[in-house]
Amino acid sequence: MGYSFDVEDVLFLRSTAGREAVAELSGLPLTGKSRLTDVAAARRQVGDRFAAAALETAVLRRKAESKLDDSGDWLFTDSALQQATASVVARHRAQRLAGRDVHDVTCSIGADLIAVAAVAHRSVGSDLDRVRLLMAQHNLAAAGREALLVEADALRPVTRDTVVVADPARRDEGGRRRWNPADLVPPLDELMAVHAGRDLVVKCAPGLDFAAIPDDVEAEVVSLGGQVREAALWFGSLADPTARRRASVLRPDGGAWSITDAEPDDCPAEDVREWIVDPDGAVVRAGLVRHYAARHGLVQLDPRIAYLTGDAPPLGVRAFRVLDHGRYNEKALRALLRTHDVGRLEILVRGVDVDPDALRRRLKPKGTQEASVVITRVGDQGMAYLCRAERT
Repeated sequence: MGYSFDVEDVLFLRSTAGREAVAELSGLPLTGKSRLTDVAAARRQVGDRFAAAALETAVLRRKAESKLDDSGDWLFTDSALQQATASVVARHRAQRLAGRDVHDVTCSIGADLIAVAAVAHRSVGSDLDRVRLLMAQHNLAAAGREALLVEADALRPVTRDTVVVADPARRDEGGRRRWNPADLVPPLDELMAVHAGRDLVVKCAPGLDFAAIPDDVEAEVVSLGGQVREAALWFGSLADPTARRRASVLRPDGGAWSITDAEPDDCPAEDVREWIVDPDGAVVRAGLVRHYAARHGLVQLDPRIAYLTGDAPPLGVRAFRVLDHGRYNEKALRALLRTHDVGRLEILVRGVDVDPDALRRRLKPKGTQEASVVITRVGDQGMAYLCRAERT
């Protein structure tokens, strides 16, 4: 759960003494093994009252480096950092809000608000947590952005004629994720009711049940660097009127592409060809595998499974050139590995009850070559495809 910051902690961390203390502590190992010596150093540096706050801030800043750009001077709580949108994703979402007046009604420490403030006409952020609001004020200043901050409930509107941005809490006190829209905090249906008639975007976990979403809402699943990060629900004029589902695939270098259910989805199931393609997780989670296949001239191995096959893979993906294949059983697969002199083996499984790690231990490959095996269901039969992974 992390350290529980209070207002005094934040005021200290924003002071000259606090900034200097955190900068000094940031040079410590900050690992589990060094915890006792790190705590002792923090107490010597700032005394018992603020030692935990300063040390926690140093730890959280280090964690934030891979997620939030230019956040070396930011303030966080552990749970706020966990839920904060990665900077690349936040900027992607903010693009649709450019030039608008925007109110982030769950602004927390300001990670999304900073991206919005960079492109919006005017920006407002609100939250019920005073500690997080103070942190957001500090973080906005550190990022060189401006926004009006207000202590307010997301379900009690304090602005009119603004686009509303909301990021409901998605974990309970035990750290478990919430997949049901009614279990979000605040609940999705209450957000929709309170802000009815307004342009609204709600950030949700990618495992959200899209069947519970109204038909006039666009659901966008976003991945970054191959990892599915979030779903965004777009309401009102923000929604694409031609699409109900969208997958947006972002790269850390700023590149991006997207696909929607407005595109054709003519995609038969056929025998394996030269390549197998595993679509990005955003495409799979958004239910757009057939649309992706049609766009790139691919077909499915099985209509219920997300693996695709074709004579040429899309550019810029990691695809699998098929070397050999046959019905899946361990004896036959072991023979395939011997035939192709495979010693280093990646195992990908979909639609078949196989534990890749346990299977690798049983197979004990001993050759000199590296390969990947795709194990999947085709019809009612398990199949194994021995492949060489290549970046196209």
